[in-house]
Amino acid sequence: MAGLNKVTVDDINVKGKRVLVRVDFNVPLKDGKITNDNRITAALPTIKKLISDGGKVILCSHLGKPKNGPEDKFSLAPCATRLAELLGQPVVFAKDDEVVGPNARAAVDAMKDGDVILLENTRFRKEETKNIESFSKDLASIADVFVMDAFGSSHRAHCSTVGVTEYVKETAVGYLMQKEIQYLGNAVENPVRPFVAILGGAKVADKLNVISNLLEKCDTLIIGGGMAYTFLKAQGMEIGTSLVDDEKLDYCKEMLAKAGTLGKKLLLPIDTVITENFPDPIDAEIDVTTVDSATIPADKMGLDIGQKTQALFAEAVKSAKTVVWNGPMGVFENPILAKGTIAVAQALADTDATTIIGGGDSAAAVVQLGFADKMSHISTGGGASLEYLEGKVLPGVAAIAEKQ
Repeated sequence: MAGLNKVTVDDINVKGKRVLVRVDFNVPLKDGKITNDNRITAALPTIKKLISDGGKVILCSHLGKPKNGPEDKFSLAPCATRLAELLGQPVVFAKDDEVVGPNARAAVDAMKDGDVILLENTRFRKEETKNIESFSKDLASIADVFVMDAFGSSHRAHCSTVGVTEYVKETAVGYLMQKEIQYLGNAVENPVRPFVAILGGAKVADKLNVISNLLEKCDTLIIGGGMAYTFLKAQGMEIGTSLVDDEKLDYCKEMLAKAGTLGKKLLLPIDTVITENFPDPIDAEIDVTTVDSATIPADKMGLDIGQKTQALFAEAVKSAKTVVWNGPMGVFENPILAKGTIAVAQALADTDATTIIGGGDSAAAVVQLGFADKMSHISTGGGASLEYLEGKVLPGVAAIAEKQ
């Protein structure tokens, strides 16, 4: 994949230069406090490298979805405070509703080599999400070099991810981007085989292109989670009141046929954990039973894979050399319905394969269930990871210069 041959922060000389870095500081906040700083921590290697190389490090990011321009609750100020603690050096927060207004420009002008500034939320400017050049030019006007290190935003063509690159001479990817491109890109385009892909999550519709693309690339495709019931129904099975995407039944039939034509294994659940209603609240105590996937009673719904399926999926992973997993096997937020997802996580933890968790809910599940340190790579992107697995070119990756 072309995306693997990008200029990186190791290829550039930033001493004395103003380096604008697009990071992903879109962190969860509660009452102005950061509840999870993983995204800030993930950006540290790139930031530290640029500081130690004597760059003037100017960070930018979006946070949340401010609708009407600047709003205090979407300010990046708490991120500047947390970053300063993590770096052990001051981080100037350039409070500026225009993002690159007089205050930000004055802060940049006062920088010495190795200083760090964080700009205000890029989405305080309406132009950002529409990729309008006036804001792209403003961002570029305070930068000699642009470094893209926000994989989670790389599927969006915004001013701070793509537009700015048209007006800055030197561009590179940071370490986080490099790792994502390397793991996700190689897994899909150039996997060590056998390559097993595991897809879960609720809807078939969300993963149409992923299913089709991965079927062509992998040796075995495993489908669990809510999306499995549409496949089971397409095979003529009774699925009761389970989640189903009736408009996609023909698509599922096509995919089952495609797997046959390509000689790929496509594994579906052979037993299902069922109950009467979706748990409310989500972690409520519920009564469950397990039945063969072919025979879900008319008044029951499937909410997790059963033990036989856990064993089947684990067996398929054992001999794998590359495994990509996107989407939980059941309603993992409920302890009773997390067993299938835990079993798959355990199978990945026990294998010698390169294990890649493709962002979103499966990343959350792996972290929450305590398997994070057992995986080769956990993607920081949700939508970006999915689009990468679909084989799409991400605008924020494409915009960065190729190595000569």
